[in-house]
Amino acid sequence: MSTLHLVSWNVNGIRAIVKKEFAASVKAIAPDVLCLQETKAAEDESAETLSVLKGYHTYVNSSKARKGYSGTAILTRQEPVRVTYDIGLEEFDQEGRVITAEFTNYFLVTVYTPNAGDALARLDYRERWDAAFTDYISWLRKRKPVITCGDFNVAHQAIDLARPKENYNKSAGYTQREIDGFSRLLESGLVDTFRHLYPNEARYSYWSFVTSGREKNVGWRIDHFLVDHRVMPAVKDAFIYDQYHGSDHCPVGVKLDF
Repeated sequence: MSTLHLVSWNVNGIRAIVKKEFAASVKAIAPDVLCLQETKAAEDESAETLSVLKGYHTYVNSSKARKGYSGTAILTRQEPVRVTYDIGLEEFDQEGRVITAEFTNYFLVTVYTPNAGDALARLDYRERWDAAFTDYISWLRKRKPVITCGDFNVAHQAIDLARPKENYNKSAGYTQREIDGFSRLLESGLVDTFRHLYPNEARYSYWSFVTSGREKNVGWRIDHFLVDHRVMPAVKDAFIYDQYHGSDHCPVGVKLDF
């Protein structure tokens, strides 16, 4: 049995963050698997940019609908048994939002969940996404346990954002419909690792650049590691690495004895 360190980071543009302290930060965190969201680059651009990180097998999924938008990546020291992209539904497979890496005893799914948008313009789409993604995870769980991580674009409870009253049912990421969608995902058999281990800790993973939220610590916890309840006994700790900068999100992680 060895300790597995999994890390997820919404980088808000891989070509931008790599010019900052990104490589040094990843080296310091030393993940066995690094999942990235919002890479905002074509597949060849992402792969070339990520080549600064040595010793990883790299898999990228880029938006087909809009250039320089969305996108995900998985970098893993251990080569997966299989890697697949998207969730198999045309409506949701145009923006490079999901990568699934299958390992011997689990699936790892990284996701960049669609934002409900300004004035909640995309909330209906988001609600359909949440249902489809939950179905996809449930389908995988019939085969082996699932760990899913990424930017889920939802603060699940009031403790998960600095200003819940001001944002409830007004701001993307904290509407009841999004909260309910995330609840249904958890109810399908997953555990929010950080909240399970730290039920009373107000920590954030995202701060708006526009409002200088990080300086004031007016943030949101919308980046999550969810593990299959069958895997939860193996989880040793969950982390929010808010000492690392370069994006409007910070990395989050888990360590498991696998």
